[in-house]
Amino acid sequence: MIVLEVKAIHTYRGPAHILNGVSLRVDRQEVVCLVGRNGAGKTTTIESIMGFLALQAGQIVFADEDLTRLAPHERAKRGIGYSPEDCGVFPELSVDDNLMISRWLGDEVSRRRDGAVRPDPQTQAFAVFPEVRDLLQRQGMQLSGGQRKMVAIARAMMLSPSLLLLDEAFEGLAPVVVNRFTEAVMKIKAMGVSILMAESHLAAASRIADRLYVIDRGEIIFRGSPSDARGDERVMKALRG
Repeated sequence: MIVLEVKAIHTYRGPAHILNGVSLRVDRQEVVCLVGRNGAGKTTTIESIMGFLALQAGQIVFADEDLTRLAPHERAKRGIGYSPEDCGVFPELSVDDNLMISRWLGDEVSRRRDGAVRPDPQTQAFAVFPEVRDLLQRQGMQLSGGQRKMVAIARAMMLSPSLLLLDEAFEGLAPVVVNRFTEAVMKIKAMGVSILMAESHLAAASRIADRLYVIDRGEIIFRGSPSDARGDERVMKALRG
């Protein structure tokens, strides 16, 4: 079952034509990685899906609904969680308050799911990152880079999403911390959440992806398995720069 389908989207940042006909899909309970160098168009793709950037052409379909013209908060209400590259943690709010923002939206997500019983969002978030429980009273400005990423993902999980968008979740993390985040992604998948993750490094993406897409200069140049990507000279050349 297809959860998310991105159909030939074109997106601009100012006068610059960044995405040129990008298409991809994410299936139910699948981890898909969008891999590319910095500046290849990964963040623009994620922000286009979330609605922060308007499409000049193409379509975004989520759970058989056309979201192309919906505002970002309306997409979130449909059950799309989002953890941005810069984490987006409000620095003057406590971690607890940061989490509550998504919990309130999650009530709307639950209502849209035909009255389905909603798992306790806090239990889900802490199951992914138990470390966040000890950070609840800290302000966002008091967190380390890794802690901010944990809070950003936990906040997205408070929405009770069926699709989670992760933008460079591993960026800037020490190898031992990357292992911790890899475990967290697999836990989220086991909860039945589909994941689309932007990632700069093929090796990191290969550890978690069921399928991956490689983007270069705003165009998808490869789609398939991680092992096939590693054997594709065009892919390796694009990622090496």
